[in-house]
Amino acid sequence: MNVSASEMPAASPAPVPVPVGAAKPLCEVKGVSQDFLQPTGQQLRVLSEVDLALYPNEVVCLLGPSGCGKSTLLRILGGLIMPTKGQAYYHGEPLTGLSPGMSMVFQSFALYPWMTVSGNIHTVLEAAKVPAEEIPDRITNVIRLVGLSGFEDAYPRELSGGMKQRAGIARALSVNPEILFMDEPFSQVDALTAETLRAEVLDIWAAKERSLNSIVMVSHDIKEVAFMADRIVVLVANPGRVLTIVENKLPRPRDYKSPELVKLVDRLHEIITGHEIPDEVPAPVGAPVKPAGPEALPAISPSEILGLMEYLDARGGQEDVFEIAADTNREFGKVLAVVKSVELLDFVDTPKRQVVLTPMGAQFLKAGAPARRALWREQLLKLKLFKDVQDRLQKHPRKALSADSVLEYLALYLPHEDYERMFETFIQWCQFGGLVYYDEDLRKLYTRKPRKSKAQGGEEPPVGGDGAAQTEGGSENSTPTGV
Repeated sequence: MNVSASEMPAASPAPVPVPVGAAKPLCEVKGVSQDFLQPTGQQLRVLSEVDLALYPNEVVCLLGPSGCGKSTLLRILGGLIMPTKGQAYYHGEPLTGLSPGMSMVFQSFALYPWMTVSGNIHTVLEAAKVPAEEIPDRITNVIRLVGLSGFEDAYPRELSGGMKQRAGIARALSVNPEILFMDEPFSQVDALTAETLRAEVLDIWAAKERSLNSIVMVSHDIKEVAFMADRIVVLVANPGRVLTIVENKLPRPRDYKSPELVKLVDRLHEIITGHEIPDEVPAPVGAPVKPAGPEALPAISPSEILGLMEYLDARGGQEDVFEIAADTNREFGKVLAVVKSVELLDFVDTPKRQVVLTPMGAQFLKAGAPARRALWREQLLKLKLFKDVQDRLQKHPRKALSADSVLEYLALYLPHEDYERMFETFIQWCQFGGLVYYDEDLRKLYTRKPRKSKAQGGEEPPVGGDGAAQTEGGSENSTPTGV
């Protein structure tokens, strides 16, 4: 992917770049890891050994694919979540609860629907124990600041998406925070409104008469972070960790179309794709070959895989991965997950930033339904995960396996993955190709659909003829959708 060595992660944690002339951090995390308890009782690690500091008078953006822990890290910095390991600090003091200097803007607006714009702000000021005589002026000032004058008595249902987020921003600013935390704040509004809101937030931040000192924002939009951030923290997943931190020294105000900003966007593209869909590097001649472990499956359905392949086919068989995301209006991390899924099956290749249909992928698209199922099944059995489960099924006297045995396998070999989610993806892929039959009631996998004894409610040996499992729909059982 032509990523420079300085931008790639070191074998051990690299020192975190500190802004030139920076004062002491406003807030920071040191050695933070975060585990979440799954329904099975096992722990899922979503963040691992993260160090990060926020300094005065800067905008920091957390960028990365879905599942890399961006929102979790934001909440740990703000004291909304206590980390499993490590410590969060505010002005050098350990943080044991909600940070006193932060305020949050949420992705989903999070307005009380039964309250007006003024009411939503009033309830926050009351909770912050602001003197009652100050509250009316505070409400008036922040509503005017975000451009909602005249809508004080409007309910959320009467507001557009952009106006709802203005109300959310007004509510967050009403408590005069030192740090504004923003969790994908512009992802629920249209592109033009998002551009306007970004510029307005930066104008508010730049106004020195306010208490707002710095901003931390989660985003998956590369152009957005290039426009807004002074430092861009690129995270990767499984478990979430800092890949690199990119300093953005472009002067403000910035222009989305300026050559310098476009160059920065391209640089960020290279960093992310270089990690997420790297070009294969041939092993040195004579080097020992390590046995491959089972593959982690992205949470992508067969219909999404088909959607991407058909999209590429309609465009001559290839497209830039970032153009795919922009053209389909899908989150970049989601598009990357679809691309990685199709690449696992060897239906596409990913030289640099291009996604290119392979001859196998083109053959699949030209085939009829039965031939597609057979080719899909053939490709699955080239993956260790599917081959191992198939071998276990074939060796079992009744050609059956419990779901728990597969889950144990996933938990053992892929400890950092959400193995229950991956099991669901595994079953979808298997059923699409007719590789196994899965009985949800009994939670068992079979080589073929078994007969059940109506008298005893038990199982009889599997029936079927060609060695492929029968799926309930008897066809591809899903309709291709766009990426």
